[in-house]
Amino acid sequence: TGPCTLLLLLMVALDLNHYCAGSHWLQTFNIVILEPGMLEPRFIQVSYVDSIQYQGFDSKDPSAGMQPRAAWIELEPPEYWEKETSRVLELSQVERQVLRLMVKKNGHKMDGYHTLQEVYGCNVANDGSFLGGHYRLTYYGYDYLTLNEDLSSWTAEGKGAQHAKSRWEDAGEAKRRKTYLQGECVQRLLRYLDLGKETLLCSDAPQTHVTHHVRPEGNVTLRCWALGFYPADITMTWKRDGNNLTQDMELPDTRPAGDGTFQKWAAVVVPSGEELRYTCHVHHEGLPEPLTLKWEPPHTIPIIAILIGLVLGTLVVGTVVIFLVWRK
Repeated sequence: TGPCTLLLLLMVALDLNHYCAGSHWLQTFNIVILEPGMLEPRFIQVSYVDSIQYQGFDSKDPSAGMQPRAAWIELEPPEYWEKETSRVLELSQVERQVLRLMVKKNGHKMDGYHTLQEVYGCNVANDGSFLGGHYRLTYYGYDYLTLNEDLSSWTAEGKGAQHAKSRWEDAGEAKRRKTYLQGECVQRLLRYLDLGKETLLCSDAPQTHVTHHVRPEGNVTLRCWALGFYPADITMTWKRDGNNLTQDMELPDTRPAGDGTFQKWAAVVVPSGEELRYTCHVHHEGLPEPLTLKWEPPHTIPIIAILIGLVLGTLVVGTVVIFLVWRK
């Protein structure tokens, strides 16, 4: 493997985004490499769910077929691997031919160093709904053809790409890509998320605390906070002496925090002096067990302790003064 090949593979890894919270990606990278001395271009395919590679193929060892790269994908039956191997072997022939055609169309010599890369994938929300897709074809590491966000039109870079764009538009290639991204790609992603849910479906436990605000009329508002949690589903309840206060509780909708996590609070109005009779209960899948919180009053030093301290301080100072006078 040459240094350029390693650099290209590093670019693949850096091009990934990890969507732990709120959405998930399925992405596939097809890489065709032709180096001096090669009889046939080398074809590599790597596929990811979020930042986890789950399977891969390298034509350097075609007999190995499509290989699992994550423990959960090994749950797929033998028929899956037979189908994936057959598909990727056929695709490798097509991609090699595309590289040869692009080398010829761009006036380059076949005995040089050439690379072609395809990147495509789909994005779904936490509820499984389609959020978007993408497709990008690069030649020599530069964008060549990119499927626009509408998944219905192309952006071409360079004269050669303009000709390819016209051919793809005539062939209805955008529609074919859109059908795949919104259909098979999403179905695959949802299946893989189910297979690898223990690894892929992460959760962030809420950070919790209770605040205390004295109201003008003398009562107290106790507000129980849950911050930085994912997914959004959470249950928060207040209890008085163990009895639910659902009807007397202010509970606004869960809101996004802006970083992919969520936040929520629940509040009750209680008589001053009775705060310790109230407990907040938080249930979330990121917690090993439900939390029970109380308002913690600030630690105060009793007046008697302060008076004793002042008296002792006075005695110490007096003793020091008497000692100094005696020495004189």
